[in-house]
Amino acid sequence: MTDAKDSEVAKDSEAEVAARRAKLLALRAAGNPYPNDFRRDALAGQLQAAFGDRDAAWLDANPARVHVGGRILSREVTGQRASIRIADRSGRITLQLQPKLLGAVFSASKEWDVGDIIGAGGVLFRGSDGELAVRVDGLRLLVKSLRPVSSVGPTVGQAAGQGVGQGVGDSGDDHRVRTRTRARVVRYLRDFLDALEFLEMEVGTLQPHPGSPSAPAVVKAFDRVYEISRNADEATPGDGPWAGNTLKVYLAYADYRDLMDWIEKAVRGLADTVHGREQLEFQGRQYALGKPFRRLTVEQAIIANNPGIDPLSLRDITYLRTVCERLSLIPPAQAGAGRLQMAIFDSTAARTLLDPTFVQAYPSEYSPAARPNDADPFLTDRFGFFLAGQELARGFSVLNDPERASAADPEFVRALEQGMPPSAGLEVRVDQAAAFFADSRGEERSAGV
Repeated sequence: MTDAKDSEVAKDSEAEVAARRAKLLALRAAGNPYPNDFRRDALAGQLQAAFGDRDAAWLDANPARVHVGGRILSREVTGQRASIRIADRSGRITLQLQPKLLGAVFSASKEWDVGDIIGAGGVLFRGSDGELAVRVDGLRLLVKSLRPVSSVGPTVGQAAGQGVGQGVGDSGDDHRVRTRTRARVVRYLRDFLDALEFLEMEVGTLQPHPGSPSAPAVVKAFDRVYEISRNADEATPGDGPWAGNTLKVYLAYADYRDLMDWIEKAVRGLADTVHGREQLEFQGRQYALGKPFRRLTVEQAIIANNPGIDPLSLRDITYLRTVCERLSLIPPAQAGAGRLQMAIFDSTAARTLLDPTFVQAYPSEYSPAARPNDADPFLTDRFGFFLAGQELARGFSVLNDPERASAADPEFVRALEQGMPPSAGLEVRVDQAAAFFADSRGEERSAGV
């Protein structure tokens, strides 16, 4: 059934392309359908910022002439007037079209399609709906779109991890804002680390997630290194690499507590850089980033979110399996107490961590590459940083004892045998951080057991 529907959609799409190509032939006969001499002097977002609070009387008394350009999102005709909604990189604005001002171009514009790119000149005014708009007296088709924008593949909004299938016309301001915010987040993180004398490494050099570390750069006396790269589109179940764009960091002569302090400073710095304040709103909820970030252990989080659970039995495999069954969780048969704890944590506690929170003391079974805690070998010196119910970062003190390191990564073991200084590793989910600071719900991914 799905194949039949896909076939119908493909036929409709090709019919649309054929119709647009026919329009292009007519345009070619009349002249150059792809001119390159139009220049805009304003963006939609700039106009909203400069004139958004001006009323209709002020705009009429102080006519502001502008030239704008962008992609057609929609078109409506009402009597002897038409309106076209366009989008540029900063936002959207409405163009009002009238035959008396445009003549033959008004009639020609009726043949234009959503996705076409146009340029317009005119005067700002306040429309009947109260929205800032442009009363157009000059209009040109700049680019004829031959294929509906929703079918051309990834768009600018998908640079932050979105799936294929949303074109420019329906991606909306949310994707645009998040993409721009992601660029600012990456720029800030680079500046933050560069100021601390970190060296950016070639992509693929570092793998600091606790499931598969590789840090020969630290062994070779590069004490502070980082990379920003993109992992596979699909997340590895459990504690493997995160999908999407990630920042990976190694820091010698430090432990996981140093990284927590740095994250706290960086989050506040990002808030100041992106918004100019540390009190932010995300999805309708207020976040006070200026307050000290909460810190608790995995076991404390489990106890807080599971009333009636026995705190003294949190390392008893039989008891933990009973709890998992009650929660309808099906952990692997070989899972020990550590992985059972994390299954319960992921199911009941993780999404409750809305305010900025560091969760510490992960089980050793779940974090084989992290350094075991000196006082309690069941645990490791590792943390996860949670904000708005998502884990945005994870860090750990590196297990640099070659005889205790996992033999699953022989390259890493050989590097440790040469002698690796006490170090800490960190991974940050750049896309999810950008979604938070853009007040946009990014694509969520949940870890397996």
